[in-house]
Amino acid sequence: MKRILIAAVCVAAPLSLLLACQPKAPPSPAKYNTDALDLKAFMANVVDPNSDALWAASGTDETAAGVKDNTPTTEAGWAAMRSQAAVLIEAGNMLQLPGRPREPEADFDKFAQQLTAQAILVKAAVDKRDKQAIYDEGAKLYLICTACHTKYLINPLIKAGGRPQGTLPNWPADIAAKQKQYVAIHGPAPEPAKVPQPDDPTKK
Repeated sequence: MKRILIAAVCVAAPLSLLLACQPKAPPSPAKYNTDALDLKAFMANVVDPNSDALWAASGTDETAAGVKDNTPTTEAGWAAMRSQAAVLIEAGNMLQLPGRPREPEADFDKFAQQLTAQAILVKAAVDKRDKQAIYDEGAKLYLICTACHTKYLINPLIKAGGRPQGTLPNWPADIAAKQKQYVAIHGPAPEPAKVPQPDDPTKK
């Protein structure tokens, strides 16, 4: 009797309720494909170009003609910088996908989480168009990147007998100059000990 009544209600109901009567399909299981972009390819095609572009669009450069301000001057420039910061926020998440972390995974994941948390602060500065905050937070992002590279690229290469030709390209000259300037003013930063939580970008 109950089945007959339920069927009658579904037949007489409007389309929206009729759809609700249909059994829900089970959610598709999550699938990850990290083979198409292994860690080296992911860094070269996603992380490096976006971080390099973001750093290049901040701070100033000393030139023969005087001081050059690298801050965006157009809406398109600001939009590009915002997108670069957003990509780095998600890059920290994607670096933790199965198949990407290197051993020890806990340390690798910590660096990835720091990347996301710091990129959130960079994006907040971009949203405010705060030139000094963009530079300062971007420099902190750079230090996180270099600390991770030291642990997972440079130190292993040294232990293996040196740096094989072409395996670890130098930073672009303008970015290296900015980092040198920042360290000269603020001093070298130790490896971050605490991971700021992505849901609270005010914690540093």
